[in-house]
Amino acid sequence: MNLPQHVRLVEVGPRDGLQNEKQPISVADKVRLTDDLSAAGLSYIEVGSFVSPKWVPQMAGSAEVFSGIVQKPGVVYGALTPNLKGFEAAVGAGVKEVAVFAAASEAFSQKNINCSIAESLQRFVPVMEAAKAHGITVRGYVSCVLGCPYEGEVAPEQVAAVARELFAMGCYEVSLGDTIGTGTAGKTRHLFEVVGREIPRDKLAGHFHDTYGQALANIYASLLEGIAVFDSSVAGLGGCPYAKGATGNVATEDVLYLLQGMGIQTGIDLDKLIDAGARICQVLGRDNGSRVAKARLAQQQR
Repeated sequence: MNLPQHVRLVEVGPRDGLQNEKQPISVADKVRLTDDLSAAGLSYIEVGSFVSPKWVPQMAGSAEVFSGIVQKPGVVYGALTPNLKGFEAAVGAGVKEVAVFAAASEAFSQKNINCSIAESLQRFVPVMEAAKAHGITVRGYVSCVLGCPYEGEVAPEQVAAVARELFAMGCYEVSLGDTIGTGTAGKTRHLFEVVGREIPRDKLAGHFHDTYGQALANIYASLLEGIAVFDSSVAGLGGCPYAKGATGNVATEDVLYLLQGMGIQTGIDLDKLIDAGARICQVLGRDNGSRVAKARLAQQQR
């Protein structure tokens, strides 16, 4: 069984994790979280999102966060930019890598961004052109790849079609997201088999939510398919504001523990990562969503 020897974790906590929190979070706390994650050895951190604060109030101040963080050499500090206006704001803040997103489900695309999948992809054309002109790399996300809250099952071929469009547009990597967390290991393997016929597997990533407790199983299934990049969120922060009942992303600490147990290298320090998660949970006044962190922190208190 050939598992990848090295896995890259894309930390989405500061963006996907914080965007749904109810209480305001200060720029200083966001900066501290990002710096803590850098110190723990994460090589890719999605710091913020350049969207209208009217739609996502928690992402207001992303430019200030970018100017406040200590950017370590060799670490990618990315941002979500859904349109050209957002992209221009990101460039102004000194962002070197951006992400764009599309849904694999028509109903979800309409509910989430009020347009069809085709229209959403069309909106990215000027973003991709501007990114090329500025020498900025672009990562793509596809949501609802293993199920949609409105449509139910989503055909892997539909996911492959959307992913292929993003890849052809110039996204160097496409992350497939199980937005509502209903995917299972067998369906995950089949998904990567189908999409892998269109896009090389070293250009694909997995983004799993743990709503049904299947995220780690799905990550293991993805590893068996040769996938070596996964999105995760420290302390399991976050969900999706447009997907009812979707609990948080899989916790980075739990993914790291799984990978370490298989001897897979990540370059991340688990203890520092647990500390980073515990600190932001304290700020938010919420429970830690990582089982590994809970177990380790409980041991420390004995």
